Amino acid sequence: MKAVPSRPRTAPAPAPAATPVPLRTQLLAELVGTAALLCAVIGSGIMAQRMSGGNDGVALLANTLATVFALYVLIETLGPLSGAHFNPLVTLVMWSKGLLAPVNSAQAATLFIASQLLGAVLGAALANAMFELPVLQTSTHLRGGWDALGHFTGWGQWLAEAVATGGLVFVILRAPPGKASALVACFIGAAYWFTASTSFANPAAVLGRMFSDTFAGIAPASALGFVLAQMAGAWAGVQLAQRCDTPPRAA
Repeated sequence: MKAVPSRPRTAPAPAPAATPVPLRTQLLAELVGTAALLCAVIGSGIMAQRMSGGNDGVALLANTLATVFALYVLIETLGPLSGAHFNPLVTLVMWSKGLLAPVNSAQAATLFIASQLLGAVLGAALANAMFELPVLQTSTHLRGGWDALGHFTGWGQWLAEAVATGGLVFVILRAPPGKASALVACFIGAAYWFTASTSFANPAAVLGRMFSDTFAGIAPASALGFVLAQMAGAWAGVQLAQRCDTPPRAA
């Protein structure tokens, strides 16, 4: 029998390189994602307050569940576009580590943050409008700070914000590939209940919730303390994540 010559094996074609997402698309994703997140937080807070019959525990549980589900969906759907930061501190951490793409520049980080802050205000306005409240209103919900009598209260809530933000940054930096969305949503859901502040962990959330005088709102007098505590917590989260990095073994 005549031997049939074997065909030479060819190497598989390399996978096409991923096309970088344009910065404009990333900014849109950050704006829409932050707006949707704030709309979910504030809107579910309004609905929960109206339907819970004055039971704050039931209202907080409903608010938590809506936030967790919305956050997971938003990270899954918008993460491939922009990384789904929805948080100025997360953007600053990623920029400091050179993880903003396609251009890791101060300008790109600034535009990310501007989109997030605008989205937060738009999300608050949308939630208020859906429940036929004034579109933008100033919250009177004091969460630490100086009250009308000049008394300082609520320092524990500021400490809670540092803990919540530090934990969030740590989870983001330490999450295994493909699991960040679930881990972040789970952490925020848990932190709603184990922190005294119900885990804002996000300066954009503070800004948006200042414009809703509802269950989820925060008075302007408390805002600065929250943001400063979040900044300290983010720094601590980065430091802890770095300490947990395993150094490469020498050959």
